[in-house]
Amino acid sequence: MKLNDWILCAVFSVTLPIGQVLFKWAANTHATQSGPLVLKLATNFPLIFALFWYGMSAMFWFYILTRIPLSAAYPVAILGSGLVPLFAWIFFRERLSLELMVGLGVMLLGLYIIQRGAT
Repeated sequence: MKLNDWILCAVFSVTLPIGQVLFKWAANTHATQSGPLVLKLATNFPLIFALFWYGMSAMFWFYILTRIPLSAAYPVAILGSGLVPLFAWIFFRERLSLELMVGLGVMLLGLYIIQRGAT
């Protein structure tokens, strides 16, 4: 992959955990709301923003796939799932374990192996 392609995929891989943080924020907001479910959902602005964020992320992914083969782009994009626990730790003070950190290292090693084989 070209450098620009790597950058596109790396940016996309960060959009997914940001979306998860937004959904967690929306869930926390929902827990403090009262009233009918429909009203709570319609007035949950973090939820509305999270849905918008995912819509824009999907359009960005579509753009990436017009330029880069799925088999090359997806391994980079999936790294975003490894960022979710880190973002949860930063924004919500959720616990990080040693096993999680080792797993993230294994993900990075796997990406290296996949991309090395693709060249």
